[in-house]
Amino acid sequence: MNDYHTSFAKKFLDVSVSIIILIVTLPIASLTSLAIKLTEKGDIFFLQNRVGKNGKIFKIFKFRTMTPSASQKQSLLKKLNEADGPVFKIKDDPRFTKFGKALSRTGFDELPQIINVLKGEMSIVGPRPFPIGEARKLNRGEKVRELVNPGITSNWVVNGSHRLSFKEWMKLDRNYVENGSAVTDLSIMWFTLILMTKSTLKLLFKTY
Repeated sequence: MNDYHTSFAKKFLDVSVSIIILIVTLPIASLTSLAIKLTEKGDIFFLQNRVGKNGKIFKIFKFRTMTPSASQKQSLLKKLNEADGPVFKIKDDPRFTKFGKALSRTGFDELPQIINVLKGEMSIVGPRPFPIGEARKLNRGEKVRELVNPGITSNWVVNGSHRLSFKEWMKLDRNYVENGSAVTDLSIMWFTLILMTKSTLKLLFKTY
């Protein structure tokens, strides 16, 4: 791990960008909360224990995108898992609510994790945090990703996520841990914004 991950520059970037995102996206977050409340049963937010820096457990915040019974149904969907390695990923997960599917595709479901960043549990950029069960299956080399704060976005996100193998994913995370910098973070943030914009426009044009 290089010194950048514990530097003032990293902390300053996390806090300043988080505040900007909070201000800019407040109307979107408010409308999203209202839409979830009006169109679906259950809570607005989804909270789940994840593994963070140095194996510390924290509770991640997301806008709820799935049915309230989604966690209980996961074991029934193992045969649909599209990811290799110890992770569980389905691009068109049948547990998504109609509105939740749109949220997930645009990435707006991750916005509440700004709370985790301001609490010091996450960074804007860093390896995506795994649920406890998946994190326990990582080997020693793969656990290098836990030397830094997990992130809302990452190299994995901007490089294709679902198209990458688990081995390629872990390689990207290791590279970030060893070579991450302010320039890297700003670049990943920029490409994440482009991806979110493209996904949102694609969804809007498809809808209308």
